[in-house]
Amino acid sequence: MFHRVKRSVAALACLAMAASPALADQVEITTATGKANVTVTPKNLVVFDIGAVDNLNALGVQPAGVVNKMYVDYLDGVQSNAEVIGTLFEPDFEAINALEPELIIVGGRSSKQAKPLAELAPTIDMTPSASEVSQTLLAHLEAYGKVFNKQKEAAELSSKYNELLNEVKAAVKGKGKALFVLTNGPKVSVFGPGSRFGWFHDELEIEPAMAEVAVASHGEAVSFEYIQKANPDWLLVMDRATAIGSDAENARQVLDNELVTSTTAWKKGQVIYLDPAATYIAQGGYQATTRIFEQLIEAFNK
Repeated sequence: MFHRVKRSVAALACLAMAASPALADQVEITTATGKANVTVTPKNLVVFDIGAVDNLNALGVQPAGVVNKMYVDYLDGVQSNAEVIGTLFEPDFEAINALEPELIIVGGRSSKQAKPLAELAPTIDMTPSASEVSQTLLAHLEAYGKVFNKQKEAAELSSKYNELLNEVKAAVKGKGKALFVLTNGPKVSVFGPGSRFGWFHDELEIEPAMAEVAVASHGEAVSFEYIQKANPDWLLVMDRATAIGSDAENARQVLDNELVTSTTAWKKGQVIYLDPAATYIAQGGYQATTRIFEQLIEAFNK
């Protein structure tokens, strides 16, 4: 059944390409896989990346299809006004075909689906960079602005982003060293400069408590003794279990032990429980990232 759907859609796509004045209605943007020509103001947009949904929502663009369970409360309105087109890992190809999209966006966790989805409609990979978060985010805003004729809105968001970025840098300057900790139920790992969450140090200029942390996708697994020895002035905590709606122990329960509570960060009340949805689920999104900025500004300026 799926192969018949793909063949029929591919045939329709060829007819559509032959009949359209294509180039005059396209813009060139930069994607994670290079330059791409994208049709302006595509109809029935399908999006498989939460960060991209976040950016599009900030620009006032409503997708026709999004994945099931986005786990980001400020995007509930987007979810309720869109069709479900599968999950980040398993697209519902028939549901997507029924929407007749003119553009499909993938990124991050869904990027492996780019090739099969491209058989249904033009597909772009907008995976954000883990090492150049701000540069990628601003480039994506600019690209979406061009594609959806929202250049003015994109410029305004970029300006606001840069203002907040500078505020964060000013707030954290000279305030001490921080350790980024991710909890996943009882498991604890840390991230340092150059890692998946290294941008907190590399771009926001928060001084790291431990300079040499193994760079791995899920961080360096550590003990509570490690955290005690690091003795950070600040703990930046990402609660993965909460982010994905798990019933596992949350970060506050996991970290509340005599080893962690003996750190300077805990004694001074300088433990920041980062917005889990913004930090883990909607990575690369404007609203997600600026929420983190505002949280850090408030915490470091107390």
